[in-house]
Amino acid sequence: MNDVLPDQTPLWEFFEQTVREWLSAYGYRNIRMPVLEKTDLFVRSIGEVTDIVEKEMYTFVDQLNGESLTLRPEGTASCVRAAIQHNLLYNGPCRVFYWGPMFRHERPQKGRFRQFHQVGVEALGFGGPDVDAEHMIMGARLWRDLGLDDVRLEINSLGSSESRARYRSRLVEYLESRGDELDADSRRRLHSNPLRVLDSKNPAMRDVVEQAPRLADDLDESSLESFEQLQALLRAAGIEFSINPRLVRGLDYYNDAVYEWTTTRLGAQGTVCAGGRYDGLFAQIGGKAAPACGFAMGIERLLALMEDAGRAPVVPVPDAYVVHVGEAAGQQAWKAAEAMRSDRLTVVLHCGGGSFKSQMKRANGSGARFAVIIGDDEANEGVVSLKPLRDGGEQQKLSVEAAAVLIRGDGG
Repeated sequence: MNDVLPDQTPLWEFFEQTVREWLSAYGYRNIRMPVLEKTDLFVRSIGEVTDIVEKEMYTFVDQLNGESLTLRPEGTASCVRAAIQHNLLYNGPCRVFYWGPMFRHERPQKGRFRQFHQVGVEALGFGGPDVDAEHMIMGARLWRDLGLDDVRLEINSLGSSESRARYRSRLVEYLESRGDELDADSRRRLHSNPLRVLDSKNPAMRDVVEQAPRLADDLDESSLESFEQLQALLRAAGIEFSINPRLVRGLDYYNDAVYEWTTTRLGAQGTVCAGGRYDGLFAQIGGKAAPACGFAMGIERLLALMEDAGRAPVVPVPDAYVVHVGEAAGQQAWKAAEAMRSDRLTVVLHCGGGSFKSQMKRANGSGARFAVIIGDDEANEGVVSLKPLRDGGEQQKLSVEAAAVLIRGDGG
């Protein structure tokens, strides 16, 4: 878990503002869920035999009532729980988004932390491939808005539950025939969650995975048709993609279309955004059945990618830095600073005392365009001295109002 320091936050703020405008352009509204949920919600939705539930969740017993609670490892289950609890689909489908911290006890690596942040986008109550395509088109637009070009889309279809049941039988038979080549995780998942074997990141499992039966061969007509329609929509929108038949995603609730946006710039774990359709999740956690789909993106990973691409925003600096020496000047300085702030200027008032020379050094270091200087003379006359710090202009005495006009005018 890590801190985000003041020198780093401008990139976060640029990203957040870009994302907020992007989501608004597509009609998505903000929802905010608690970071703590009942453990059973994630066990039922994500799946018991998954890395997240088995090894990564921060789970503890509430000493006040003996209830098992978990810091959320992802946002979709919480969002669907909130939609059920508050009957969000009463008036029809809705588009929502959220962002905030998630928690997983995994090995830290570039752009991955045990407390990490995600943006999640969910379309609740929507069926059919058109909204799936919308989500992928949204992703392509965001990468353009962020100035990222090394991000590629991979898609696959997991089919219906009936399709996966047929495929599961064939896959288990195949994996059993190569049992001596399976690693410990794959042997453990062989009968409980065999599709997760296809998601193995162990290089020693590469040949086993590559030779495995293809899920596409067991898709029913409806899933095949939906997947073809999705591809047609993406082509019509000019979105480049590739089909990855081994893409299964790491959570049990997905069905039909799944996808990942990946990059080669962040090491072996190159996924920066991923999602898909989860039509069974509402019923799975106790609600009325409803179609839905969504995706999530890791903020830290995307920020690392932006930095790698040289997308550092300009660090904001104050318009003015107020320097003051003497008791009367100090009283005047507070009033002058507040007056200029009321004029929509960003003003830093020197605090902590110090000589005139040391305060001017601070003013220069702040990046401010002007120093507003108040000494005994200025305090007695009810004016300030305005000194340009960046263009070598002349220092002049002005009223506070005139100084604010000059500062604001100089900044356009």
